[in-house]
Order: sequence, then structure tokens, then C-alpha cells
Amino acid sequence: MSEYSVSKLNKVVRGPKRASYDVATINTILDDAFLCHIGYVYNGEAIVIPTAYGRKGNKIYIHGSLKNRMMLSLLASGKASISVTHLDGLVLARSAFHHSANYRSVTIFGHVEKIEDPTEKMEALACILNHMVPEHWDNVRPPNQKEFKATLVMAITIDTASAKTRAEGVNDEAEDYETSYWAGVVPIKQVAFDAIADETLSETIKMPKSVENYIQKNK
Repeated sequence: MSEYSVSKLNKVVRGPKRASYDVATINTILDDAFLCHIGYVYNGEAIVIPTAYGRKGNKIYIHGSLKNRMMLSLLASGKASISVTHLDGLVLARSAFHHSANYRSVTIFGHVEKIEDPTEKMEALACILNHMVPEHWDNVRPPNQKEFKATLVMAITIDTASAKTRAEGVNDEAEDYETSYWAGVVPIKQVAFDAIADETLSETIKMPKSVENYIQKNK
């Protein structure tokens, strides 16, 4: 499948020219982030929570404690909606009305399942950590039995999704281009700085290559 089919659920209504249902485009936006926002209902109240995730194929993995109310609510409903957004720039127009932002965003709709198989569960935890810093799982102590049992891991299989992006300049009213108001775009980028070693770390322990690579890629 190269594209998700368009339905009432995932159709981008406002600004449809900025929409994409291409699977590769959506996966790229997902892979460029580490935090997502998940909506759920708890005791009749709508709640949105940011959480870390990892992606493998058409599955999004998340984890939490066994009593995590978001996780339990999602399992009870069997469905989930996830959003991811990158802010790429502030679009400052001549008029207040046309101020905007450049961004890349994805909204996902999927069904939820608890990961029971121990091997798949450990692989899912590795996927989440490696999504944060690629190839870093081999440089950490894996969960011990107590930690492993205390962690609830879920897979959200993507049933459908859509992306929406804006990557352009200012769009003002024709008459405003003759005014003396300043307009332009302020690009925004998330960057990594040099790592700060834990103060209790032995001087003989060197920084893993995975961390070095991450910093160099994201400077």
C-alpha cells in the first residue's frame, strides 16, 4: 500500500492542497519525531497526553506503567488517535489575519493491542529507545525481570492516516503588499548540543558511538 484511502475519518478538510495520504511521507514525518500526543477519554473527560513512541512498519509502540490511565483507557476502547507535529517556521505576515506557521504534521487512527509475547515486548521497548537515539539499545542495561513485568507495552496498528504540511512564505492580501509593515519567515529547527556526561560517570567510560552520531546529525 503506497497511500492510505481517504475517508471521513482521515480526510483533511481545511487546506486540502496541503494534505498527503502517502505512506512514505507519513512515515518520514513520524520517524523525524520522538514525542506524540494521544487523545483518550477517562471518566467521561477528554484528555491529551504527550508520550514517547517508536515505529516499526505500520505499528506505533508506546509503553507505561501497568496502572497508567491512558494505556488502560486505550485498551478498553480498542482505538487510538495520535498526532505528531514539527514546527519549521513562524510566518509573520503584514496583517495579523495572515500570520501562520510552517509545519509538518501527521494524524493517525488505529486499533490497540497489548503486547503479551515477551520477545515482541522486548523488541518493542528497543524500538522505542532506538527511535529516540538510533542504535542505542545495545549501549544500555536492558530491563530486569521486575522492570519488565511492571511495564505495559502497547502496539497501535495504523488503520489510516493523513499528513498536512506548510512550507512556504507569506500570503498577504494584495493591497497589503504596498504597506510599510515588515513580513517574512523565521525558520525554526530543533538542534542537539554537545552531550553532558553524568557527574558520577567514571572517566574511563566513553560516550557511545550512537550518541556521537545523533549529535553530529542533529547539530
